[in-house]
Amino acid sequence: MKKKNLKNEESFEVLRHIQKKPETNQRQLAQDLGFSLGKLNYMLNALKTKGFIKLKNFSGNTKKIQYLYILTPKGI
Repeated sequence: MKKKNLKNEESFEVLRHIQKKPETNQRQLAQDLGFSLGKLNYMLNALKTKGFIKLKNFSGNTKKIQYLYILTPKGI
């Protein structure tokens, strides 16, 4: 049961960080939260599946694709 609460707290931290800095990338977000990149990727996909976030694709650089994380009303 404690593990479920920990996941909820971690998800909340991810959502809160996205709200503050939606332009952040996964690597920086993982570093800021102290998560591995794989764990964060898994969490972002789960949050997207649950409808808490949307990913918007934008190209700020011609060499790579970047994403903007947007909280949905459900995620707020």
